[in-house]
Amino acid sequence: MARPLRVEFEHALYHVHARGNERASIFRDDRDRTWLLDGLKQVVERYGWICHAFCLMGNHYHLMVETPNANLSLGMRQLNGVYAARFNRRHGRAGHLFEGRFKAWLVEKDAYALGVARYIVLNPVRAGLCTDPRQWRWSSYRATAGLERVPPFLSIKLAPHAVLARPRRSAPALQSIRRPGTRRC
Repeated sequence: MARPLRVEFEHALYHVHARGNERASIFRDDRDRTWLLDGLKQVVERYGWICHAFCLMGNHYHLMVETPNANLSLGMRQLNGVYAARFNRRHGRAGHLFEGRFKAWLVEKDAYALGVARYIVLNPVRAGLCTDPRQWRWSSYRATAGLERVPPFLSIKLAPHAVLARPRRSAPALQSIRRPGTRRC
């Protein structure tokens, strides 16, 4: 039976998730994580994506991307395909790195985007890998919060990223993202 076609259209906003085959790790070290982010930068440039949030975990990653040209599948094939080939070559392995196709959910830009961004950057906290999202190097949180340089592939135009323009005024909005006990989406 054929897989159902993905819904893709211009200027769609997606929460994208890709997991390791058999839930195995897709990153063995920081060099692997850097390679995936380099690949994301290339996909953003090549396919005109707008990346609003990301988080790299051990056996999966999350993205929130906007596709002005209705090309999510093309970009994900490039990102996961190139990364898997490099990972396999570097670590002397063969076979599938990722578990099936990537997952993607359409996100409403106004009503749901902030909750999705919060969910993505709080992933390491919920997984017990850190107690505060500021501690996790491999997400967009630190750049969003003004704690480090914004990478060239990351857009800070969509809330909560717009708060970076005025860091002092942004504090309450960013506190709501990292405060323990805040409502999860």
